[in-house]
Amino acid sequence: MTLKQLYSKSSKDLSFTDCGEFEALCLFNDLLGVKKENIYLDNKEASESDINIINNAVHRRKNGEPLQYILGKWDFYDLTFKVGEGVLIPRPETEMLVDFALEKLNGINNPIVYDLCAGSGCIGLTIAKHRPDATVFLLEKEESAYKFLCENKEKLGIENAVLINGDMFTLDISMLPCANIILSNPPYIETKEISGLQKEVLFEPVTALDGGADGLDFYRCLAKTWYRNVKSDGFIALECGEEQSNSIIDLFYGKYKEKQVIFDFNNIDRIVTFRI
Repeated sequence: MTLKQLYSKSSKDLSFTDCGEFEALCLFNDLLGVKKENIYLDNKEASESDINIINNAVHRRKNGEPLQYILGKWDFYDLTFKVGEGVLIPRPETEMLVDFALEKLNGINNPIVYDLCAGSGCIGLTIAKHRPDATVFLLEKEESAYKFLCENKEKLGIENAVLINGDMFTLDISMLPCANIILSNPPYIETKEISGLQKEVLFEPVTALDGGADGLDFYRCLAKTWYRNVKSDGFIALECGEEQSNSIIDLFYGKYKEKQVIFDFNNIDRIVTFRI
């Protein structure tokens, strides 16, 4: 079997994803180091090792495992993050938090930033990379996710990030300096909805998905405690689920000067921001 034949078979086997060719190409690029042009132009025979690697990856994908876990990495903004079992996969809509933060931090020297429920670190580490004068505190409770957070900080060579393995509900925030901006993509799915999620999503840690009975537990904590650690005229920017923005705004009633809801590319209310 040539590499081209193996690629064609893999694309067909992965057609159930509606992105079969793209996913097969990712597997060939990242697992075999074979680029698209070489697949089509080179009639090179696929080695037994190559065939086993691709067939195993396709089997895992058919069982519902996310492509990102199989690859062990995924792109976010302009960086690549290590991901795998135990950590939430970075998603393109979350990049909106980074855009918002970088805009609001423009002109502020040596800003302080928090990334709460940091997971892989895609939000906070991206900010730290783009603003080397900033000090970014990244808080993550779960040990499995914290491991990826540490690995990504080292892999990206970031020195201006402070990693904290702790719980946002119990952490003594008096130990932290006041922030110019707090960012978070917390768990926001209602507990009763978890079991009905796509099989692929259920490979991700439930702790990164489950936001409590109404999906708002983490926002309540932010509105009750964490907002106090924002400097005057600083910001809080939070990712949320569809149609949650108004409920989150209600939780922050009387605690902000300005509010804004940012809609994503599917016209879903995705980011809620407050100027404190």
